[in-house]
Amino acid sequence: MFKRVVIMGVGLIGGSLALALKSRGLVKEIVGISRSPDTLALAQQRGVIDHGSTALDQQSIDQADLVFVATPLGAFPAVFSQLATLTLPENLIITDGGSAKGYVIEQAQKAFGVVPPRLVPGHPIAGKELSGVGAAEASLYEDHRVILTPVDETDTAATETVEQMWKSVGACVEIMRPQYHDEVFAATSHLPHLLAYLLVDLLNDHPELGNVFKYTAGGFRDFTRIASSDPVMWRDIAEANAPAIAKWLKNYRQELDRMIEAVERHDQSALHELFSAAKTARDQHIVKKS
Repeated sequence: MFKRVVIMGVGLIGGSLALALKSRGLVKEIVGISRSPDTLALAQQRGVIDHGSTALDQQSIDQADLVFVATPLGAFPAVFSQLATLTLPENLIITDGGSAKGYVIEQAQKAFGVVPPRLVPGHPIAGKELSGVGAAEASLYEDHRVILTPVDETDTAATETVEQMWKSVGACVEIMRPQYHDEVFAATSHLPHLLAYLLVDLLNDHPELGNVFKYTAGGFRDFTRIASSDPVMWRDIAEANAPAIAKWLKNYRQELDRMIEAVERHDQSALHELFSAAKTARDQHIVKKS
């Protein structure tokens, strides 16, 4: 059991972890840090946190044994800089929910001068298009993967504690190297989100279609659901994991050119082959697991 957990960024991800820990009796006290007093008030009203503050200070960190950084990636430099100015408890573990692990580790090293041994970089693969503490739920992480990306400097015992915490709230934990993580999620998460945003923006920018969105059916809504995600979060992800994301956008562009060529040539064979291969891959690797 944790004595005190500090949640930096009391939104969907941080708030859901707080609720999950509380509902299972795994924490005595949760302190929430948010720049918004309204967010803190709602978090306390919902029972997500016990105490809240608009700034991280020594009083908040004293007696804490875990800090979970759940802010947008763009705030990580400031968060780590704040932590570096405080006297941290000897047993304090710092972990996070950011989806670009190389960036997180780099910012921690800049702030502390070294990669803190008790920093355990992590990425819960869970969420929804709604954001904010009002959308937080205790069951968010059940049967979802959480990726931990410890580096050579990371304390093994700290990694084991964070791994056990996530397992205790129902998650399935995997360990990856940070570079591999960023490549994988650029392709499987970051790319689809950017494509969804692009498609909605494309149709919105063509007035000759009129109010085209009133004609959208299930396929369009399913494909673009994630375009309702938090724009600030995805702006920061695009910046933090730019090289890998750009690589996969370019790969997608090549495939799109191939599709355009096949459509213009009325190449039924090429189209059928592409559609069949994609259907087989999805049915094998995704549908059977759902």
